[in-house]
Amino acid sequence: MTHLVYFAWVRERIGKSEEDIALPSSVITVADLLNHLKTLGEEYETALQHENVIRVALDQEHVDHDEPIGDAREIGIFPPMTGG
Repeated sequence: MTHLVYFAWVRERIGKSEEDIALPSSVITVADLLNHLKTLGEEYETALQHENVIRVALDQEHVDHDEPIGDAREIGIFPPMTGG
């Protein structure tokens, strides 16, 4: 099982802050994960429709979408950060 944590408007659109899911063996990279999540329902598809702006952290370390998930214990999914 993989522990996913959703933040900000990703959390609001999916309707939950976190969940544990079993990933299929075809999910190898972060991009694979985002594509898989979009198949889980309309709320996921809506939240992740612009995956190029979605940020992902594996075990609290920001990574690119081509990064292998490996044995990450926690995956954080969130929109771009803003600040001033």
